[in-house]
Amino acid sequence: MAPARTFNHYWLNTAIALVEADFQRSADTHLIALPLPEFAGLGIDFYLKDESTHPTGSLKHRLARSLFLYALCNGLIHESTTVVEASSGSTAVSEAYFARLLDLPFIAVMPRNTSAEKVAQIEFYGGRCHWVDDAVQVHDEASQLAARIGGHYMDQFTYAERATDWRGNNNIAQSMFSQMAHERYPIPRWIVVGAGTGGTSATIGRFVRYQRHASQLCVADPVGSVFSEYHRTGDASLTSAGSCIEGIGRPRVEASFIRTVIDRMIKVPDVDSLAAMQALSRLLGRKVGPSTGTNFVGRLRLAHEMMARGERGSILSLLCDSGERYLPTYYDAQWVRNKVGDCDAAHHQTGQLMRPALTG
Repeated sequence: MAPARTFNHYWLNTAIALVEADFQRSADTHLIALPLPEFAGLGIDFYLKDESTHPTGSLKHRLARSLFLYALCNGLIHESTTVVEASSGSTAVSEAYFARLLDLPFIAVMPRNTSAEKVAQIEFYGGRCHWVDDAVQVHDEASQLAARIGGHYMDQFTYAERATDWRGNNNIAQSMFSQMAHERYPIPRWIVVGAGTGGTSATIGRFVRYQRHASQLCVADPVGSVFSEYHRTGDASLTSAGSCIEGIGRPRVEASFIRTVIDRMIKVPDVDSLAAMQALSRLLGRKVGPSTGTNFVGRLRLAHEMMARGERGSILSLLCDSGERYLPTYYDAQWVRNKVGDCDAAHHQTGQLMRPALTG
């Protein structure tokens, strides 16, 4: 067995201080009360925690920070380590940011069909892209590449659930409950999130139980993802086609997806996610990403179930990222018709769900 590598304590201390300073420079993300007065009149309030305001523009900024701190404190990253990740999305962008902060090389292993916009964002922060022909190859290729060059494979899909302290320490769940403290229903009836790695749902689900809150956790899962079926059966060998909604839904069961902390799964068709994305963007006056649309569908369904039971309470979710990074794709009508299909019926259905007086 090779001896443990010695490391430069000065560099390590400086690196951790730089990552922590990034956190201290950022104010907490905003909590937005959605203007849905017809629901509010029935005693149901909607909230969004706006994660798009992070320096790299998405919820994944939190994950990347936690992954870097985890790797630093476990002695997995040193002053000359090349960091490798399997991601073509927001995680790669955020990890490239932190790698640049620490003056470390960063390589994102991604499929050749990754959008030029995401490639440009990764390269803006000094990262490099390593291409594979098929998305199913990214995990193995990232691991093998890191081994060949003596780098560190960050492996977000394994370490997302363990890199964040779910008991508190400024995690997203603690922030959500602190910000809700002065609202009409401070303890949410439901918290709705999506799952890509599963790290966010694991953190929130564990925190809710640890704090003995009455909130329940729902994961809104796009059709095509394996997570809903895994949640139902517990069969970790399951696979699926994967998801068309970027950032959430997976074709295989990921180690960070902890099914036992999730109270409810809601499967959401892609056309519904995109219709809800558009509707929510109009409601807020700015564009949101497609996974935020998926979450909005889940919240509307839960709100109607609460209405049917005569329940009151709040429903809290995340604004995962800005829609501006999806202008050539999910906000392009021709792209949507080619990749997803006709959303006209879904637009009508979403409009109906947003008017409880018509459907309650």
